[in-house]
Amino acid sequence: MTRPDPHPFLHERTEVGAARLAARHEGRFSVETVQALILDSRERLAATARVTAHLDVLAERLTAERLDALAAAGEPIGMRPPRVLFVCGHNSGRSQLAAALLAHRFPGPVTVSSAGTTPASELDPRLGEVLAEVGADPGDAYPKPLTEEVVGAADVVITLGCGDACPVVPGRRYLDWPVADPHESDLAGWRRTRDAIDAHVTELLNLLAAPTTTETK
Repeated sequence: MTRPDPHPFLHERTEVGAARLAARHEGRFSVETVQALILDSRERLAATARVTAHLDVLAERLTAERLDALAAAGEPIGMRPPRVLFVCGHNSGRSQLAAALLAHRFPGPVTVSSAGTTPASELDPRLGEVLAEVGADPGDAYPKPLTEEVVGAADVVITLGCGDACPVVPGRRYLDWPVADPHESDLAGWRRTRDAIDAHVTELLNLLAAPTTTETK
């Protein structure tokens, strides 16, 4: 006797999301490939970040980022906007600060990503507060796991205190920004970390080309 599927809506959402993403990358990735990647993204978010709310929406967003990275990895550097990846432990503080500040300050097109080696379940609420003070915004960011595709496509990988868990990909430009983890600090500590990261962002701007618009993820 065939047992009923305990998660029919999960499969339906996966199929709809996969069709949407496959259409965006028509001729590059099959629907079946995208479906598998969505399910993998969902498992990573559920197991690593312990995300429960809007899990299917976030899984599709993470898959979109992974597919975009795979597509960009096949393009020559200089023929596309530079890609910068920020990595910290929980992806709820330092790496999110860095991504938002770079996206806010970079004058041209750039793809900015952030990820964590052990992502938190949600962003620290003080993140948005200290970014708003300088006119930056985390947007609809969320803690996400580090994936091979995003690491491999990055032109610059910047680590912020993730130690031995930080990624290593031969041939990429690596920077390490030794800034304090603000999670156990008060708001003043968050401001100090923000300002320290912003000083590094100023240096980073000199490494990157500067065309016209900014894309963030």
